[in-house]
Amino acid sequence: MTARRIRPSPASAKPGDTIDLPHLPGLALLWCLMDIDIVSVFPEYFDVLKLSLLGKAQDNGLVRISAHNLRDWTHDVHHSVDDTPVGGGAGMVMKPEVWGECLDELLGMEPGPGTDGSGGGTAVSSASKATDAGDLVLIFPNPSAALFTQRDAAELSHAKRLVFGCGRYEGYDARIPEYYRAQGVDVREYSIGDYVLNGGEVAVSVMLEAITRLLPGFMGNPESIVEESYTGGNALLEYHQYTKPALWRTLAVPDILLGGDHGKVDRFRRDEALERTSAIRPDLIEALDCQQLDKADRKTLMALGWEVSQAHPRLVGQPRRPSATD
Repeated sequence: MTARRIRPSPASAKPGDTIDLPHLPGLALLWCLMDIDIVSVFPEYFDVLKLSLLGKAQDNGLVRISAHNLRDWTHDVHHSVDDTPVGGGAGMVMKPEVWGECLDELLGMEPGPGTDGSGGGTAVSSASKATDAGDLVLIFPNPSAALFTQRDAAELSHAKRLVFGCGRYEGYDARIPEYYRAQGVDVREYSIGDYVLNGGEVAVSVMLEAITRLLPGFMGNPESIVEESYTGGNALLEYHQYTKPALWRTLAVPDILLGGDHGKVDRFRRDEALERTSAIRPDLIEALDCQQLDKADRKTLMALGWEVSQAHPRLVGQPRRPSATD
């Protein structure tokens, strides 16, 4: 969909429209409305998304969020969305028929073969506009999937529409993402960490906040996200932050932050970020590109026990890990 400049209020905009920021007159910053759908058996869980900056973003028309109850697509008296696992085992698995009807409607797709439960047939290609490249991404939280990272959040912040499916119980039938991938939909499955939750609602909330806060116009001060943890190509953990008073309960703010020398402050913060990352997430140090490190960075890393003469830093005394070019 081609973005177009409009004058009406953000509330009347359609996905892909480009809107002037109403609260910053004269500023040439534009945004494209993002549509977000969430499917859950507990849609009221997402009332929390009306709070804080994400709530303001919805009020201003930057983001439109709709939570849907999966049970609305059931046909039995109990509104069942799960069944026993094929092959046996504990727990219940979310049914593909219910998810299929729900997602077909939300994505504007024709029902696929075997929708009467008879099975058979192969997935048919859909010409729906919902599957146009870059228009839509379908996302399922899954503890067995790849880890969701800041890089994923940055990529997804450019999508025009996101649809999240919240699993429950033992999860969703594996054929659900498989089927929609076969229709040309960009389907992602993400884990938010090495632990298991009761359902996908918490994980969706985490991913939503990480993604939407990167939209132009979302943050009051865009500079506040530039030096955050995991941000950028050579990502590091962020340095410590302090505010007034300079002395609190015998604990003082580092003197160098009070001196007014911005160059020294920047260097102090950069060194602290390197030190914290080395101690807490050495894997991030190992991923750094040594060619992008300046002389001061190299000096700090060497003092922390890293060897920096190769393509990537390596802790002294540890064998070099094979690279993709080896």
